[in-house]
Amino acid sequence: MSVTLSDIQAAAVRLKGHAVETPLVESPALNDRAGRRVLLKLETLQRVGAFKFRGAFNRLSQLDADQRPRGVVAFSSGNHAQGVALAARLLGMPALIVMPSDAPAVKVAATRGYGAEIRLYDRMTESREAIAAGIAAERGAVVVPAFDDPDIIAGQGTVGLELTRQAEALGVRLAAAAAPISGGGLISGLSIALKAHSPETEIIGAEPAGYDDTRQSLAAGERVVIKPAGRTLCDALESPFPGEITFPIMRRNLAGVAVVTDAEVADAMRTAFAFLKLVVEPGGAAALAALLAGKIAGEGPIAIVLSGGNVDPELYARILSGEV
Repeated sequence: MSVTLSDIQAAAVRLKGHAVETPLVESPALNDRAGRRVLLKLETLQRVGAFKFRGAFNRLSQLDADQRPRGVVAFSSGNHAQGVALAARLLGMPALIVMPSDAPAVKVAATRGYGAEIRLYDRMTESREAIAAGIAAERGAVVVPAFDDPDIIAGQGTVGLELTRQAEALGVRLAAAAAPISGGGLISGLSIALKAHSPETEIIGAEPAGYDDTRQSLAAGERVVIKPAGRTLCDALESPFPGEITFPIMRRNLAGVAVVTDAEVADAMRTAFAFLKLVVEPGGAAALAALLAGKIAGEGPIAIVLSGGNVDPELYARILSGEV
């Protein structure tokens, strides 16, 4: 299955009036620190506090009249959960979300607040895919994947459409653009949109140390399934493998993948707060962390996607104080 620019443009039409066109901002202080012009795409200000709403609404809005009453099922540690929950509420259909019992409390509470039913599971002993499939079969519901779905990818690609238009309005020709990678939905859609308008723009991904499945897969030339030895601060990026649909897109469009540590991510979160007064969650700050840590080479203007801002207050306070 392929995703085209036309698919992303169609998604933008569906999302009009529902998703927020998030701002593209600049900080002279950040430019000085990075040694190049940096434009930040603030998906932290998207509905549900993350880009995930785009793909979820695009997917759910295309369900037919027979499917809608039976609802949808999704599995997620938080941002996709919230995106599906809100999209389902807006479209008048039930949603059940399978979430790990150790998911950030702020994400669980928000998902429940959007009206979704939640089924908690133990990520160490249970399979979220199996649980979701069983519930969907029982209810006749539609399973909504977090990233490996053409409509999800197309919805996320609207970030790239906006970014391209906003950069052009500023008179900026992007040398590069960087975004976090989990399963690859965001950066796949983003890369399709950006490459269509600016083929010379390099697309760089960012993954947390221990969860660099995309980097390993690109190096191997095939999808690699990793077995992480522990957790990462970037709970939103804990996918052990790239998607079947997203991997060929990333293989075609990405110039590279940077791997960042928890300490580098925490530094990026503090920088976003200090320079721009922005709250960014760990996974959402991964691409900024890669830039600030000197792991993205090159010169010229670069766009960084801050993909989400949903972080537990207690953890955020510890990060800002330098405890983490």
